[in-house]
Amino acid sequence: MSPLMTVAELASVLTDPDVVVVDCRNDLLAPDEGRAAWQAGHIPNAIYLHVDDDLSGPRNGHNGRHPLPAPLWLAARLGSLGIGNNSRVVAYDASGGMYAARLWWLLGWLGHDNVQVLDGGFQAWQAAGKPISEERPVPLAAVFVPHVRAARVVSATQIMGNMRESAFQVVDARSPSRFKGEGETIDPVGGHIPGALNRFYADNLIDGRFKSPEQLQQEWRALLGAIPPADVVHQCGSGVTACHNLLAMAVAGFNGGRLYAGSWSEWVADPARPVATQ
Repeated sequence: MSPLMTVAELASVLTDPDVVVVDCRNDLLAPDEGRAAWQAGHIPNAIYLHVDDDLSGPRNGHNGRHPLPAPLWLAARLGSLGIGNNSRVVAYDASGGMYAARLWWLLGWLGHDNVQVLDGGFQAWQAAGKPISEERPVPLAAVFVPHVRAARVVSATQIMGNMRESAFQVVDARSPSRFKGEGETIDPVGGHIPGALNRFYADNLIDGRFKSPEQLQQEWRALLGAIPPADVVHQCGSGVTACHNLLAMAVAGFNGGRLYAGSWSEWVADPARPVATQ
């Protein structure tokens, strides 16, 4: 199954009781805007999940801006909204998939592979003239038993150790300017993890949709060379857009990458960790 779903495919299964559509729209600079957009109009029957409130855990000042939620807490939250182990989940947003990819990755981390991202998101649904609803669904609770794939997550300690061992390649999904430490406005320190490569997540898209699998294969292979996908660890500012790169690699058929969930915002919380700008 492709990790992406087209508008036509979603329209054809929208009334399937096993399909759960999740609106993940969000604006990091205006955290209330995503929920307000969902309330104003969404794909029929779509529930809403917020990247801060639902798809992240509590921050403590040292674990980054979007730390991973506790698996059992997340599983209970998903179950309360009607997502069970037998559900087919379709996530969408209005940001090229960056927030929907976070849910896609989280579900895979919990052992649930029957999840796809709507290619083109809410804009593609609207452009196709598909129905929009203001009705807020009342989901029936489901049972979601997580089967956590702990190996998909890499810690800051492992990143530090890798500087000596070179066991994997870190890829940073932030913009080239932030990667270079130029004009950093989100985190207190600019730059990147020494040895990291840069692949701006937006480069996975063209006109708001993911590039073809063939084009993504070419571009990722040009970046990684002979490095196998399983030896790639993705990070970004807070562990959100890194999931977009993981999704793009899955679209290209390159599976097995891992996530440094704390990412740059966790990394620079400890001044002892090295920083590069070249």
